[in-house]
Amino acid sequence: MAYIEFNRVTKEYPAGETTIKALDNASFQVEKGELAVILGSSGAGKTTALNILGGMDTPTSGQILVDGRDITLSTKKELIGYRRTDIGFVFQFYNLVPNLTALENVELAAQICPDSLSASETLDKVGLSERKSNFPAQLSGGEQQRVSIARALAKNPKLLLCDEPTGALDYATGKQILQLLQDTCRKEKITVLIITHNSALAPMADRLIRFKSGKVIEVTCNEHPTSIAEIEW
Repeated sequence: MAYIEFNRVTKEYPAGETTIKALDNASFQVEKGELAVILGSSGAGKTTALNILGGMDTPTSGQILVDGRDITLSTKKELIGYRRTDIGFVFQFYNLVPNLTALENVELAAQICPDSLSASETLDKVGLSERKSNFPAQLSGGEQQRVSIARALAKNPKLLLCDEPTGALDYATGKQILQLLQDTCRKEKITVLIITHNSALAPMADRLIRFKSGKVIEVTCNEHPTSIAEIEW
């Protein structure tokens, strides 16, 4: 059994007298410790899939297994616990609390998890040893995204879900963030899923999942992923 099994998942939204299928019988698998890239254009269903996998939304039909657990059978309360302890989220926009320091932002997330890691040590890992007492407004975009990654990692999650994590960053800073995510996957053995519309990032993945019109149209595995430092776009 794969670590993640996304089986025949459909998500429909009402739109007047019709319905919109954000996901249409989509299926894919991801193994434990892999870095998977979910690739597709805007509206392809990528974010909907990630939100359902992270317990922030529920499918209309289908089954999602994570580490053997069927989260489609979970109650709302159980999904809250699942999001709190099992999932780390990294978004395009950093969602930091502006009146808390970098350290306090990470501590805030760590406090809600029973097996959390040291907030200070996690900031060290993402290269922010000298910026712990700075507020978000005193940090660059790349530094703020590093704080948001540290915040997710401090929860000690089983699964790290990243939705366009470099979308608000310049090219050089974006490459640094992607390298950090790739290194984190390798060193911490965390399963990482990254959503992107940038096909140039495909070589960095252990597994590439292509979405189009709510469907998974291709899944390919790469035995020799490329370092971000070697990828240009």
